[in-house]
Amino acid sequence: MARGTLAQRLIEEHLVEGSMEPGEPIAIEVDQTLTQDATGTLVMLELEAMGLDRVRTRSVQYVDHNLIQADFRNPDDHLFLESACRRFGIWFSRPGNGVSHPLHMELFGVPGETMVGSDSHTCAAGALGMLAVGVGGLEVALAMAGHPLRVRMPRVHGVYLEGRLPPFVSAKDVILEMLRRHDVDGGVGAILEYHGPGVRELSVWDRHVIANMGAELGATTTVFPSDERTRAFLRRERRGGSWRPLSSEENGGGGRETHIDLSGLEPLIATPGSPGNVVRVEEVADRPIYQAYLGSSANPGLRDYAVPAMMVADRKVPTGVSLDVNPSTRQVLESLTTMGYLALLLRAGARLHQAGCNGCIGMGQAPATGRNSLRTVPRNFPGRSGTSEDSVYLCSPETATASALRGKITDPRSLGMEAPRFEEPAEPPIDDELLQAPPEVGRDVALVRGPNIGRLPDLDPLPDTLEGPVLLKVGDHISTDEILPAGTSVLPFRSNIEAISAFAFEPVDEGYATRARERDRAPHVVVGGRNYGQGSSREHAALAPRYLGLRAVLALDFSRIHASNLSNFGILPLTFVNADDYERVEQGHVLALPDVREALEGGATRITAENRTTGDDIELEHNLSVREIEAVLEGSILPHMAEHEA
Repeated sequence: MARGTLAQRLIEEHLVEGSMEPGEPIAIEVDQTLTQDATGTLVMLELEAMGLDRVRTRSVQYVDHNLIQADFRNPDDHLFLESACRRFGIWFSRPGNGVSHPLHMELFGVPGETMVGSDSHTCAAGALGMLAVGVGGLEVALAMAGHPLRVRMPRVHGVYLEGRLPPFVSAKDVILEMLRRHDVDGGVGAILEYHGPGVRELSVWDRHVIANMGAELGATTTVFPSDERTRAFLRRERRGGSWRPLSSEENGGGGRETHIDLSGLEPLIATPGSPGNVVRVEEVADRPIYQAYLGSSANPGLRDYAVPAMMVADRKVPTGVSLDVNPSTRQVLESLTTMGYLALLLRAGARLHQAGCNGCIGMGQAPATGRNSLRTVPRNFPGRSGTSEDSVYLCSPETATASALRGKITDPRSLGMEAPRFEEPAEPPIDDELLQAPPEVGRDVALVRGPNIGRLPDLDPLPDTLEGPVLLKVGDHISTDEILPAGTSVLPFRSNIEAISAFAFEPVDEGYATRARERDRAPHVVVGGRNYGQGSSREHAALAPRYLGLRAVLALDFSRIHASNLSNFGILPLTFVNADDYERVEQGHVLALPDVREALEGGATRITAENRTTGDDIELEHNLSVREIEAVLEGSILPHMAEHEA
């Protein structure tokens, strides 16, 4: 029997195993996969390790994160990825083509299809009516090999939209309003499904902005209906035949519901440190700024550059302010050029950068120390910009541009100008010159390995009794940027686990990796607070500490993707039954999990840890699936993958 909401219907169409009751394990068939270069190198190494001959999904590998070629490492990885795509049958998007999420929507997105991606913002494809889920690289590799996606059935959180956005208020303000109401963990365990008459007032690119940053709420994914707006978008991309109508109007969101009147919204801004620190722009107005940054996967549409261009026409950015323009795709850059918008931006003093993620991931455009940076990117976790003591605000293109013109945080409504009106071109240029189709047969293609490209490390099985010190204790909302940072000094080592492990937990404790190495990478434990591992899907944040000896993380609760990455690499994710135990355990305490292997093999979900330092017992629990337990016991899921493909 068909379920009520669009998200539920899409899951039911692809369901291969399990019960569609919230919280229950399910398995769904995967139609497409997406990888990018910061995470895709590990995926390709995993495909090699499992002996896969050819992928069984429509898969695309993008090079969008690590574009700075300061030495041989990044270009060597690009060549490795290109050869792996030919070997395994994957489409390859070359450096300079643009950011994966908008490119995928332009070139490959199909309403009603499922997709997994080794990037947490894969959920952006929900703008087209796809069921797109960000996961760790191992999960993507499994999907490429023909395995279903295994998750726990999410609940549906409906978001009812009505009204129309007022002047100088745009889609970024909609998702910031969601974050203002629900914070960074308000969507955990849920699919955000947008419906109501207000949806018709939003373009597909507006929906992309909102769907992309559903990840910042911790949501499993976001789903919009596929309607006439979707059909018009696909026609403009010369892919009208891919359209399929998908409605959620008559069913609502089911379960929890948020009601937003678009006409009542005003410019919002997330203050430094977290996407959840949302206030009205007026509340922080007049703070001086150093940088205003346009672009990223969170605001990738042509209108997100064209509107700022019209706002700065015949005006100049003042001395001391850097207006950075990061085009999202070559197609957007070509449109900006032919329509005259690029010239307006450049004449106003804007700095143009290559099409890609760039400063969003800390790969260039880092702000000056102690200076405010306003960005249209999705995240402002401390240090993510590339500057350790950064001060990054998240806002709409309109707010960023108004602030650039005045040199201080500015509500765009106060500029005294008429809000620009933008219409999408009827026939935008279709630029797929840097997209390479895979050959028919690839088993004879040799992988191109530079000297920095290693192989996956050997990971030992879980011992009968796990004992080790708490090598690190951290607080709430620790992000993967803090567990394993990105940026120009770290990401070039993404295919070299031994080298990249030296940066593990560096933003919160520079001594962690040294302490782990001094113990010869012997087993140890990390203790965390709530929402441990939020943010990026990068599995390096699990694999690098695992290489250093991490075997268990004890936390109040976990981010979905990171918890999965931990178990996939043989790290046991356990939650405190009693929150007070988190307060009592300290860094340096020695913990033991007696007979933990036997307990897991016997199906126990409660585990007792002994604090050998204090003599206390700590009650812990897990909600691991059978497959995840097998991965923890084996030391990683890789042996199971290799056995399946043998």
